[in-house]
Amino acid sequence: MSLTMAMNLIRDLFEAHLTVGDLDRSMRFYTEILGLRLASRFPERRAAFFWIGEPCRSMLGLWETGSSPQRLSLHVAFTVPLPELLKAPALLKTHGITPLDFSRNPTSEPVVLAWMPAASLYFRDPDDNLLEFLCMLPDTPRPELGVVLWTRWVEHLRSQAQ
Repeated sequence: MSLTMAMNLIRDLFEAHLTVGDLDRSMRFYTEILGLRLASRFPERRAAFFWIGEPCRSMLGLWETGSSPQRLSLHVAFTVPLPELLKAPALLKTHGITPLDFSRNPTSEPVVLAWMPAASLYFRDPDDNLLEFLCMLPDTPRPELGVVLWTRWVEHLRSQAQ
């Protein structure tokens, strides 16, 4: 089987993994703040796995690295419905989490990656991993717009409808 044929078999991403400094602290963050369900914890391996959405469809693994000064900052994007994405900046702030735009600046609203298009909001977990809430939009891609604030995207759509 050629690599091209094998690549056509891929349909989705099942799991992603992040390194964390303190597994217990990170487990609280991912369950209590992000609402993920624990699938299993392996204390002897210093690892925990969480279901993302419906069990057995997608998961996130956390691996404790301890207090090592060498840390990786990794990135994971979670698909969320648009109404929840639009509420996320305020909700994150209530938990002391700073919502970030595409350039990693604080923001009070999502941005739109117009080439896809997708609405997106970034934030950091307790280990400085970059997390993202993302919602694909049904609109026509507009790569020439680049990355714009949600309000600008909505204004653009309104002006196109007139």
